[in-house]
Amino acid sequence: MKKSLLLLTLVLLFGKSQAQMIENPVKWSFASKQVAEDEAEVTATAQIEPGWHVYSQFIQEGGPVPTTFKFASSPDYSLINKVSETPKAISAHDKTFDMPIAWHEKKVIFTQRVKLKRPQTRVTGTLEFMVCNDQRCLPPEEVEFAIPVALKKPVTTSSPSGTIAPAVNSSTVPLPDTASLTAASPIIDTSKAEVTNIENTVVAAAKKDPEKNTLWGIFLAGFAGGLLAFFMPCIYPMIPLTVSFFTKRAGSRSKGIQSAAIYGLSIILIYVALGLLVTVIFGASALNEAASSATFNLIFFAVLIIFGASFLGAFEITLPSALVNKMDEKSSRGGFIGLFFMAFTLALVSFSCTGPIIGTLLVETVAKGELLGPAAGMLGFSTALAVPFTLFAIFPSWLKEMPKSGGWMNVIKVSLGFLELALAFKFLSNVDLAYHWGLLNRDIFLIIWIVIFFIWGFYLLGKIRLAHDSPVEFISLTRLFFAMLVLGFAFYLVPGLWGAPLKSLSAWLPPRATQDFIVGSNSEENSLTVKKYMGLFEAPHGIDAFYDFDEGLAHAKKVNKPVLIDFTGHSCANCRKMEESVWSEPEVLKRLKNDYVLISLYVDDRTELPESEKFISKSGKKIKNLGQKWSHLQTEKFGTNSQPYYVVVDTDGNTIVPPQAFNLDVKNYIQFLDSGKAAFYK
Repeated sequence: MKKSLLLLTLVLLFGKSQAQMIENPVKWSFASKQVAEDEAEVTATAQIEPGWHVYSQFIQEGGPVPTTFKFASSPDYSLINKVSETPKAISAHDKTFDMPIAWHEKKVIFTQRVKLKRPQTRVTGTLEFMVCNDQRCLPPEEVEFAIPVALKKPVTTSSPSGTIAPAVNSSTVPLPDTASLTAASPIIDTSKAEVTNIENTVVAAAKKDPEKNTLWGIFLAGFAGGLLAFFMPCIYPMIPLTVSFFTKRAGSRSKGIQSAAIYGLSIILIYVALGLLVTVIFGASALNEAASSATFNLIFFAVLIIFGASFLGAFEITLPSALVNKMDEKSSRGGFIGLFFMAFTLALVSFSCTGPIIGTLLVETVAKGELLGPAAGMLGFSTALAVPFTLFAIFPSWLKEMPKSGGWMNVIKVSLGFLELALAFKFLSNVDLAYHWGLLNRDIFLIIWIVIFFIWGFYLLGKIRLAHDSPVEFISLTRLFFAMLVLGFAFYLVPGLWGAPLKSLSAWLPPRATQDFIVGSNSEENSLTVKKYMGLFEAPHGIDAFYDFDEGLAHAKKVNKPVLIDFTGHSCANCRKMEESVWSEPEVLKRLKNDYVLISLYVDDRTELPESEKFISKSGKKIKNLGQKWSHLQTEKFGTNSQPYYVVVDTDGNTIVPPQAFNLDVKNYIQFLDSGKAAFYK
């Protein structure tokens, strides 16, 4: 009896330890309610365990997988607008992927409004979601649903027989038991299905209050833009005239200061109103979609090219003269109204200089997906413009210390033009990578930037002269200093053409996998690299790798080497950290290249499987793409669903040493590889 109890205890403990390897932190529930005579809302509610989060719908390609809904088409109902989500998602700009990331914690409700053509039906479809914590993520999981919907008031719609269909007397329909549903249950527990995994991409430091951090960063960027605009030819020469006008018109120093303060506040009000107008016109969801939309990114690219060309002197962007004259007339009224329109006139007159800066700032804030981003940026911009006018009115003697207007102002303007041209190609790169066009690979991108920064550097040295430039008789120390910085940056980019990692710019440049030429690699060294499913992706550091489990095992048998299975993901941030920080170490790299056959299995690969390879898992999940296949393999064979995950197996696929997860300790990884090799040949 004691032996039986001991055996039972061991079995239970073992089962519990195995179950704990599979994370299942999200439970889904579905419901519906009537909201109008012939309309209803269907909801999908995610209850999320503490420490975990589910991603928003509004994340661009190249980052973690957003939550998405696909509703089956039906003659019984039609969808109204798009799926909304409450509460508002927490958001932050992720440096790893150089894009905004938004997520929900504890609980999130997704709502879709539908117009019913019958009084009773089911709304069916699938949702895909990803859940993460600060250390790991569980990637794309599909959940099928069939939500009963009924109206308590009759709807004047025809049934198939042509009669008027009656309605049931219920406004909120409870979900039936799982036995009565063919494709969904009211509570979906992710422990009952394999969970694929993508690494967490949220920056932990920003997670404490990411929205405030992002808005503060946008404000500072706007402030920097305002300072640059202050020194533009359209604004800088106006300062002495404006301050003199205040002091003479007011009759006293105190009134002059008061007028300058009102003038400065009016500038702030005008530009902040512009930022709020952008938010009101587009709305929160549109701003999020703009951040991830190929169309908007292409528009941003075109807009920045136009602004850059304008600053380089190709043309001037001006507003209609009639509008400027009308505002100027109203500025002569006097009092607060006059000062307000005087500030408005400044904004209009200086638009040829400030317009491209404002436009670039608004493009960047929209790209970050923050609801109040445009207003925060305009607050920073206008503050930088308004404060100098007020300070010079309070201390008019400072005007004597100001540098005289001259050609240096156009140098600043042209320099901003070069910066805007460089920034424009980042937006084009975003679209190119997301849709795999292959037009702007890393080589081409670097060449464009190198050319831009070299020309900019030669311009600062006076070797190139543009249309509105004054003759350069000598180079000032300040100009020489900036020329050195720009040319130094251009030279820093050059080694990237031969495969240098340029780690400090990794968030801005296309990935190295898109590079056509890397010193030290050739076709023979990469002959084992299988790209059947991977597109442009390949193993880092020149390591030969297989991306198919069976092909890798077959090769391992041929060469009689142990196999290192690398469960990874395209969007796995910690996987990239392991590759850059651990795999790149010479002792580790030597072992990976010489002692092992590497099989990298991407659990988030969306490549559709051939019909003959699709199957349904034991838990009833449909395995339709390559990532689901490898995730299923990891879950079923190795009892875990987190990445990165490293398993050493023999040529029959049997585990021979304890697997490893994310750990940046290089010595530990070397011991892991050595122990696997020793166990294989023992």
